[in-house]
Amino acid sequence: MLRARVLSVLVLLPFVILLAYIGGIPWAIGVAAVGAIAWGEMTRLLQRSDFAVDRLLGLLFVVAAIGEAYLRAAGIIQFDLLRPLLALLVIASLISALYDKSEHPTSNWAINIASALYLGFMLSHFVTLRERASGLEWVIFAFALTWIGDTCAYFVGVSLGKHKLWPRISPKKSWEGLAGEIVSCLIAGPLLGAWLVGINVWQGLLIGLLVAVLGTFGDLAVSLLKRMARIKDSSQLIPGHGGMLDRLDSLMFAFPVITYFASIVAGG
Repeated sequence: MLRARVLSVLVLLPFVILLAYIGGIPWAIGVAAVGAIAWGEMTRLLQRSDFAVDRLLGLLFVVAAIGEAYLRAAGIIQFDLLRPLLALLVIASLISALYDKSEHPTSNWAINIASALYLGFMLSHFVTLRERASGLEWVIFAFALTWIGDTCAYFVGVSLGKHKLWPRISPKKSWEGLAGEIVSCLIAGPLLGAWLVGINVWQGLLIGLLVAVLGTFGDLAVSLLKRMARIKDSSQLIPGHGGMLDRLDSLMFAFPVITYFASIVAGG
């Protein structure tokens, strides 16, 4: 298992770094492709939980939300297109619900909106962060800090974990693993922050703590979906890691907070 995890990282990481380095349209397309794959996994999880999911509507919103983030951040459009997209999502999903003959059409309507919004809106921050000033450095900082925390949580949890963190949702997560994640992020936050994006020690400690805690909740959020569907991984797409959702779980909570953190401490 560990060997497969390492090999997958060695194969995928250079590709991710290359796209992040290029930025612009290639990065936005890459994020949209990741969003489309994750949406496919999401629909399978929800269908296994007996929800009826409008695959096309959700996919269109996820891709459109990511595209809107690029167009606005790159200055191609000067207005907020996300609000009209949200209005269209609500309207179209409610019209679709009128044709839903299941016992609880409103539940299906709500889950369609929530799942599409979760993926589309959260992933749009990957593009927004890259398009800001020093965007490449901020993106590398976000990835590195999140992955350092995840890795330390995994190894500390495996070797020392005895006290369950949230057994109802994720039986393998432990308080010891969370402690390892927090400590590693508190160390990496100031060091990587000063090196990559020029933030001070206190700012590095703050963002390190936020990423450690919110990353854990992001992981648990996807674990909740998998627990409802009674499966271990969202798919078997990435050997040793599971599916795309399994790799995005912490990042989708970390990237928004780092995006807004960057706007506060660095402006723009």
